[in-house]
Amino acid sequence: MFIDLPPLPYEKNSLEPIISTQTIQYHYGKHHKGYVEKLKKLIDGTKWEKEKLETIIKRTDNQTIYNNAAQVFNHTFYWNSMSPKRQQPEGALKMLLEKYFGSIDEFKKKFIEAGTTLFGSGWVWLVQDKDGALKIKQTRNAHCPLKDNEIPLLTCDVWEHAYYLDYKNERKKYLEKWWDLINWDFAAKNMKT
Repeated sequence: MFIDLPPLPYEKNSLEPIISTQTIQYHYGKHHKGYVEKLKKLIDGTKWEKEKLETIIKRTDNQTIYNNAAQVFNHTFYWNSMSPKRQQPEGALKMLLEKYFGSIDEFKKKFIEAGTTLFGSGWVWLVQDKDGALKIKQTRNAHCPLKDNEIPLLTCDVWEHAYYLDYKNERKKYLEKWWDLINWDFAAKNMKT
């Protein structure tokens, strides 16, 4: 079985005060873990049992399997999209952000706006399309850009469980604070060159 709960890339208290240990324990230890456990049960004994997570997401027509597989991927990607070490975009990533959004500040504004205006639960992503262009993408519920043949570079979880304990219903405040946690090195490594 290839599907497992990956370890966090940092200690549970490393993102404080922006994201509390309590939120991480609940979000990672309950939500993310729950998707992993459910997916393992769903694919046990099926043709998906030995497939990679990305393959399941791209090829399954079973909505329940897809939702759980996508949520496992999305959450893992979310944890890796953050770092306790403050960073700035550099090199090719910085140049592409400036090319497609005008400036880093304009990208930040549009990204936060996309996360704030997404109705209901979902994700806001920075993705790269097949032509190499960078785009901000809103996805509802469990949807994953892999299904649309886009390359995810970073993501922010805007389901309420990601921020409610720390920010109550202030999603915009969460997104503004989350900005300081972006793992730009991770985003740059995901880029297609």
